Amino acid sequence: MDYDIIIIGAGPAGYVAAIRAGQLGLKTAVIEKNQIGGMCLNWGCIPSKAVIESAKLYRRILHDAPVFGIEGIENSALRFNWHKATGRAEQIVKRLTNGVSFLLKKNGVDIIQGSAHITATNNVSVNNRNISAKNIVIATGSYHVPIKANLPDGLVVELHQLFQLKEIPQNIVLVGESSIAVELAQMFNLIGKNVSLVVPGARIMPLADDYLAAWMLRKLRKDKINVIFDAGVFAADAAYANGILKVGKNDVPCDMVINSKNRVGIVPPNDINLEIRDGFVTCTKSFETNIPGIFAIGDVNGHSQFAHVGSAQGLFVVNYIKGIREEVDFSKYPMNMYSNPEIAQIGYTEQQLKEMNLDYKVSEFPLSANGKAMAEGHTEGFVRMLSEVKYGEVLGVQIVAPNATDMIAEAAAFMQVESTIYDVAKTIHAHPTISEVFMEAGFSAVDQPIHL
Repeated sequence: MDYDIIIIGAGPAGYVAAIRAGQLGLKTAVIEKNQIGGMCLNWGCIPSKAVIESAKLYRRILHDAPVFGIEGIENSALRFNWHKATGRAEQIVKRLTNGVSFLLKKNGVDIIQGSAHITATNNVSVNNRNISAKNIVIATGSYHVPIKANLPDGLVVELHQLFQLKEIPQNIVLVGESSIAVELAQMFNLIGKNVSLVVPGARIMPLADDYLAAWMLRKLRKDKINVIFDAGVFAADAAYANGILKVGKNDVPCDMVINSKNRVGIVPPNDINLEIRDGFVTCTKSFETNIPGIFAIGDVNGHSQFAHVGSAQGLFVVNYIKGIREEVDFSKYPMNMYSNPEIAQIGYTEQQLKEMNLDYKVSEFPLSANGKAMAEGHTEGFVRMLSEVKYGEVLGVQIVAPNATDMIAEAAAFMQVESTIYDVAKTIHAHPTISEVFMEAGFSAVDQPIHL
């Protein structure tokens, strides 16, 4: 065998697995047909969050500077420079992808540029070369289902094209319901664009607790983002003429359509009868496909489309190959959303607890009662905790706050060690900090909060 492990795809799932395999002394190769870092580092997670931060800063200067005692800024002179914002994002991307390439080489991983074709259980063809391995790991990611509406050429923009555009028009339509669609809708709204969100089904944020989804919908409408639901027939009856996109009975101003529809797995060419279901590679609880010795991690297996989950799966599979057997609990993996304000959740949703017939309690504490939130001018949001009634174990946490995606790590730590509401209430938090809302939510669950 040429290698112990061949990993197809160098995104957050693949490159993390490759680095860990190299650290453990496994002879490893990673095959990547595009760029190291995959979608996340190159045109997804990282550049989008960089531009979102630019948009948030622009809006804050535009609206909040006088409130903070900052004078001399002429709003009429303020402009959002898309080219410079995306240029900053590109520099961040280059630094990160170069860093990943360095770490792969540092740990003895062979990087092979090209398209992989799985020709047999232990064989892969790439660049007219056959290589073999004891184990093959598929980490090829996913892509947005194409929009099939009969629209003019150039009107629809795919996510991998978005941050390469030189400029952005005024009227933007996003198609989708996921966190990606909502994040981008808010980003363009923050920089003064006219935004419509066309949702195929009856709700946004399908992975989120209903409470969070309802909160965000109110926020979008408050910010004058046009949300159109039940547009599943978009592909069939959408029509475009003279700058107007017709969606059902709705006439929507439109200069550009961004495809943020649901994603399906990128399945590598193969001759091994790899089992595919609903567009994703099927796998066991150990992420092994129907072919022994071949694994699928990250977006391609359909379990989750969060980069950190893909990375965790990569570490799990490398450990599994080394003989370490673990359990995977997807409820302990956080869901992050880089909206305005950010949203994060971990554990069970309220709907799941009802389906499980568990006796639970909901406790909530608002940012509007938090001193540091007031000082920073960010009082929109809350921490919401779901706990089991008999013993008080924390079963789920939901956060809406400017730094919710960082704050959720505390909830993850609580849940990892099966903490109770009493543990949360007794955990001393520095003052003044936003994270004090955790302690207050704990007090609320045990008895009643101190500062409310």
